[in-house]
Amino acid sequence: MSYTALARKWRPKRFEELTGQEHVLQALSNALATNRVHHAFLFTGTRGVGKTTIARILAKCLNCEVSAGPSPCGQCATCREIDEGRFVDLIEVDAASRTKVDDTRELLENVQYAPTRGRYKVYLIDEVHMLSTHSFNALLKTLEEPPPHVKFLLATTDPQKLPVTVLSRCLQFNLKRLSVSLIASRIKTILDAEGIAFEPAAVQLVAEAADGSMRDGLSLLDQLLAFGGGKVAETEARAMLATVDRRQVARLASFLAEGDPAALLDYARSLEEWAPDHGDVLDALATLLVRVALRQALPTYEGDDLHPSELLADLAARFAPEDVQLYYQTAITGRRDLAWAPDPRTGFEMTLLRMIAFRPAGAGEAPATPGGRPQGAGAASGAGAASGGVRAEGASRASAAGGAVANLSDWAGTVAQLELGGAARQLAAHCVVAEHTATLVRLEVDPAQQLLRTPALVDKLGQALSRHLGGSVRVEVELAKVAVATPARAEQAAAESQLDAARRSLDEDPTVRAFREKFGATLKPDSVRPN
Repeated sequence: MSYTALARKWRPKRFEELTGQEHVLQALSNALATNRVHHAFLFTGTRGVGKTTIARILAKCLNCEVSAGPSPCGQCATCREIDEGRFVDLIEVDAASRTKVDDTRELLENVQYAPTRGRYKVYLIDEVHMLSTHSFNALLKTLEEPPPHVKFLLATTDPQKLPVTVLSRCLQFNLKRLSVSLIASRIKTILDAEGIAFEPAAVQLVAEAADGSMRDGLSLLDQLLAFGGGKVAETEARAMLATVDRRQVARLASFLAEGDPAALLDYARSLEEWAPDHGDVLDALATLLVRVALRQALPTYEGDDLHPSELLADLAARFAPEDVQLYYQTAITGRRDLAWAPDPRTGFEMTLLRMIAFRPAGAGEAPATPGGRPQGAGAASGAGAASGGVRAEGASRASAAGGAVANLSDWAGTVAQLELGGAARQLAAHCVVAEHTATLVRLEVDPAQQLLRTPALVDKLGQALSRHLGGSVRVEVELAKVAVATPARAEQAAAESQLDAARRSLDEDPTVRAFREKFGATLKPDSVRPN
């Protein structure tokens, strides 16, 4: 009983059948239609994205007995023989097994002779980067001055290893990795044509495991058909690929939303009976969190075959948006650090604990809004962005206490205590307090630093002040009419005073004076730095 692998059976035979790589197909089709075909092409890209497939279709276009354009007939003897790999004027070479210069010279001995049957003699050299330096030198002369009846089609997964002298004589096309959606769509088309029932989630898993390679995707599909006894089901796909069950990841996210460390760890430890790859679990959790964030930002987002809309709607209502961002960042960081953990399970559990430990106080306690966006921390953050302040954990307590006005008379000391960095700290340092109440802090910025007065930096300053004061405050920053005594100016004046003192001390130093008197030495003031 003979069986043809799906990757071979469904190998495209025309440009129209190819998935993706439109930028390459358009260039080749235009060149063929206008009869402006270069003598040497280089196709680069990762495995299984269509390099040799495009080269063979191009060979058919050049030699088809019926059509000489970008659409070979596929029926003539030449087209059929090229598809079957037995066309005499298509010389296919695996450079990985013929790296010696003698092999290359033997290959090129017949270049000068006219093609036996076709219009062109086509040399298809796969993995051309494996040729030796001497082999490239032997090939270079022919590439530089090829006979008019010869075309070279080179393919490689590592173009960096090719000499620039070869690259400069070829038209280079870089084939892209195929997206998961393109691979999944192609697999579904093939399964429908083969009359094989499938579960969309299983196809999605195979497409993701293909890692951008259509050939790998079809090979995995063949493997799944054998593993599942002809079925393409999610359960069999997960078992074959050793991926964690999506329901387990959803349960993990659910426990995470509840914020109960004991329940979260208990469930995480219960996964041990499935012997999971803890890195894969964190990857799956991070992927789910991305979909949740998309649902929160775009309420019309419907998810995909692995992440149904109902699950995303439920989690989007239970998570605060900032929690989703924190958990995602913690998951991918923990995934990276698994190799440094005492063992994968310990690293996995510590990552989950880190998510809970770093969770903002009181986050996620308020119910969700009807539209699915959590209130509380998320809504407060949105209000703060509009007014330059946020509601901190102690805001309600400050209101209950009558909204006592904090002492901001020592503005320099306050700036030093604020949780700020970068340009936001610079803005604070170049301001003075003009007015402050229980709910308002009005600042004036030094006119020389007015470019720092942006809405984003004012918002950050407002958030930091709210946290520092333990209550929600609105920050307004106005432009001072004259130069003001800001903390930054005071710091600069202090630094200049220290520098002057250091210069005077050095100028009066007996050793320095002795050098001046004896050797005529001079002191360079710009080189002096205070301790």
